[in-house]
Amino acid sequence: MYSVKNYNTFKVEHCVSAIQEVRSLLQLKQTLLAFERPIVLGGGSNVLFTQDSEQPVLIVDIKGIQITGEDKSSVSVNIGAGEIWHDVVIWALENQLGGIENLSLIPGKCGAAPIQNIGAYGVELSDCLIGVHCVERESGKEFYFTNDECLFNYRDSIFKNAWKDKFVIANIDLRLTKKGHHIIYSSYGDIRKRLRSLGIEKPSISDVSNAVIEIRKSKLPDPLYLPNAGSFFKNPIISISTFTMLKKEFPNLPNYPHTESHAKIPAGWLIDQCNWKGIMVDKVGVHNKQALVLVNHGTKNGSKILKLSQLIQESVYRKFGIQLECEVNII
Repeated sequence: MYSVKNYNTFKVEHCVSAIQEVRSLLQLKQTLLAFERPIVLGGGSNVLFTQDSEQPVLIVDIKGIQITGEDKSSVSVNIGAGEIWHDVVIWALENQLGGIENLSLIPGKCGAAPIQNIGAYGVELSDCLIGVHCVERESGKEFYFTNDECLFNYRDSIFKNAWKDKFVIANIDLRLTKKGHHIIYSSYGDIRKRLRSLGIEKPSISDVSNAVIEIRKSKLPDPLYLPNAGSFFKNPIISISTFTMLKKEFPNLPNYPHTESHAKIPAGWLIDQCNWKGIMVDKVGVHNKQALVLVNHGTKNGSKILKLSQLIQESVYRKFGIQLECEVNII
């Protein structure tokens, strides 16, 4: 048995039957046909192991960033699933390409990004993703799925539902802007405040990225020093009627725009109102600056982190009648 401690950012020490890294499309196909029901990981930044497993782990580490098409206003870029997401953001900025600057410093690799439809500060991967190149687990055959076929939603895609454990992503195609960048920041107070403090009224894509990086560093713990998986829960989406009702009881209840009929509520605020921020129980806890983040203070057992998350879900539901959903994948 092999420990997964170095393959998950929670640093729990559960064991699996084997660990295999793949660095090419051919190797990915061969490994999928050789392994039975592998657990597929990228950077291990969005997963919580809670027990040992007889399943093997497959680490997708296919690299490469290549411009594959171009017109007057945009470029198409093919990116290997094993590329670190933030490294791709930095590459785009260095090449004056826009569209993903708001997604700066999100942990993990590019292969996991479409599964989760990663997003931050008003931007989601689905806004710029053209399609994904996949390998079917059972047959080893290659498939290509367009943006529409991925059925993206808030922190969701078909890969988490109907096609869960059916395909492995080998690389992704993005469309990034060369000029006339659509810069999104005005709806988010933290970004506006950061830019104004620097005297920036008309920010560039690099200005927005730098602001996002500073904000994330000030609020979120570095998993290298305090093991965590980033946001543990999704921000719940509730109907406007439910929001209006809750607002009467909780006047300070914040929300972000979502649709005409629904509002997005910050899960961290809900958890904070239940007095979880900074709490530590049995070597696991809630981060003292961002209640949305669960942290590992030294346990080897991921089930303790899961137990804490369940206690938080129960208390939020009792107080607000809102059921928090996990953003992290539980194994």
